Amino acid sequence: MSRKAALRRELLAARRLLTSEDVQKAAAVLSLAAADLPELTGARTVAAYVSVGREPGTHALLDALRARGVRVLLPVLMADNDLDWAVFEGAEHLVPAGRGLLEPDGVRLGPRAVLDADAVLLPGLAVDERGMRLGRGGGSYDRVLARLSSAGAHPALVVLLYDDEVVARVPEEPHDHPVDAVVTPAGARRFTPRDRT
Repeated sequence: MSRKAALRRELLAARRLLTSEDVQKAAAVLSLAAADLPELTGARTVAAYVSVGREPGTHALLDALRARGVRVLLPVLMADNDLDWAVFEGAEHLVPAGRGLLEPDGVRLGPRAVLDADAVLLPGLAVDERGMRLGRGGGSYDRVLARLSSAGAHPALVVLLYDDEVVARVPEEPHDHPVDAVVTPAGARRFTPRDRT
């Protein structure tokens, strides 16, 4: 088993130990902290995702951003694991999709719609002291980050995690991209190029 796979397994096991109450409390704190993050307060368009299961909750944050007039783009998983995007029009417009996900029922905007985002909220399992993110291993967000990079787009990259998911080091590969900030219930932390050395 690779180091990434072993760490993913460990982190997912820890998430399974969280109670529904733990998840709800963390989601409320995360929503407030993330909504006040300068990268999001000044954003006109934010690419985000709908949390499921024991992921750090995004539902309240999505509603808060939308209420502020932010255009929120949500991913739609395509057959090849790439992501299309659609505008979030409220929880009543989310429909069940593959892999237990929820996605918007609106018009698909295409994979390049993410290039309009001022900030991108990325799902993850961990981030390290350098800002390197460990995802779930499906590769969907690797494609998104590669698309942003190849287009010369530089939105703020933000990941929401639980406190114990900020770790000393995550295994990385050449295609991995660092994030700009992590938000946990304990607060926000930004990363600079100096952190990556």
